[in-house]
Amino acid sequence: MTSDSEKKPLILNLFEMSTVSHISHGLWSLPENNRHRFGEIGFWTELAQLLEEGDFDGVFLADVVGAYDTFRGGPETAVREGLQIPSHDPLLVIPSMASATTHLGFGVTFSTSYEPPFSFARRMSTLDHLTGGRVGWNIVTSYLPNAARNFGLAEEIPHDTRYEIADEFLEVVYKLWEGSWDDDAVLADRDRGVYTDPAKVRYIDHAGEHFRVAGPHLVEPSPQRTPVLYQATQSEAGIAFAGRHAELVFTGGRTADDFRRHAGAMRAAAVANGRGADDLRFIVQAGVITGRTEKEAADKWQRYRERRSLDAILAHASAPLDLPNLPREQTIRAALADAGLSAKAMGPIDPETTVGATLDRFAQQREGRFFVAGTPTVVADEIERWLDEDGVDGINLRQYHSFDTARDFVELVVPELRRRGRIRERPASAQTLRERLFGNGPRLSAPHPVDSYRGARGVRLHRPPLRFGAR
Repeated sequence: MTSDSEKKPLILNLFEMSTVSHISHGLWSLPENNRHRFGEIGFWTELAQLLEEGDFDGVFLADVVGAYDTFRGGPETAVREGLQIPSHDPLLVIPSMASATTHLGFGVTFSTSYEPPFSFARRMSTLDHLTGGRVGWNIVTSYLPNAARNFGLAEEIPHDTRYEIADEFLEVVYKLWEGSWDDDAVLADRDRGVYTDPAKVRYIDHAGEHFRVAGPHLVEPSPQRTPVLYQATQSEAGIAFAGRHAELVFTGGRTADDFRRHAGAMRAAAVANGRGADDLRFIVQAGVITGRTEKEAADKWQRYRERRSLDAILAHASAPLDLPNLPREQTIRAALADAGLSAKAMGPIDPETTVGATLDRFAQQREGRFFVAGTPTVVADEIERWLDEDGVDGINLRQYHSFDTARDFVELVVPELRRRGRIRERPASAQTLRERLFGNGPRLSAPHPVDSYRGARGVRLHRPPLRFGAR
């Protein structure tokens, strides 16, 4: 039996999005659900204060820059269901949450594919200042065809090319965040009338394959300089990218073996990039439904299942077939052939599977390894199993009901996890997000590649883009 001091603490995030229906399809319509208030500042401040009181490490904010318009040939299903449309810019809700809290961190999603790095670097540095260093960036490359069309492209950028662009995007923002300003550049010398020493601020003069950025950065060094670097991935190219850049990876799988395989590949990629295998932390999306009794938890789960929208699930999955209107006994291969589509159009789904079995699989898609419904003791036992047996470092808690899901976890599960030594003690004073998660200083340190971009030497550095093999 290990002592509490030897137990791995849970990295605890709430998974959110500034929208009506994020990943709990159809549940926005539940009685007393507050999802319709997502455009109110009060929604975000109330949520942030609840999470802080419950010692959550952070809120993880998802985002997309397009509509889900593959299912049934258009966006109508997504629009009708409120499936991530309407949605608001996640960066803009952070200041209100930060002003209402002292310790809560914020991981925010932003894509490297469609907007320039210079303006994004400025926004993130601003947020790092306004939050006292409590922000992280979830690096994504975007995947929706509609997103590409929204930014003037006829079709999506090829997957591995998106990661090559992302690698150079990171090089640019590293130069801006770490190399453009010295730590002691700001003097604020009233007597001499000198606010910043110009000798300690420099151009970056980046000229690469995808970006040309002169600089200098417009923001003085922030508490973390580079925000905590999150990444969500499972692909080969994404794994290589995570090995070079990520500090905390949002990954998963339906089984423990899936998770361990993904995590092992990323640890190996980190080592290949001169980093340590333990430099990465891993979080999974987790579904948790709890009650004071087993019956209470089961009743909640039953209500959620009854209200769940299969149409929204299929739209979110960008299903190329209108499965609910096909014969259940038909095979996917036959349905794809009838529609003139490739046998691979349904992704990893076995084409010999029937339509009925496929629909049932979609309906159960979030109930794999990282799901539990039960009393606080049952939930805590399962979370400890994820931590100790599977090797997970933390969770992004899925919201079924706002704010009941978070409130149930705070009131029922957190006290039990705290008794077991799985919740971090609240610090006496504010910390940066990096300090809270990793227990080190506020800045990234070697052997992370960001270290090579610091100072005058770093702004002249140009690395060739990552290559991920044949496309």
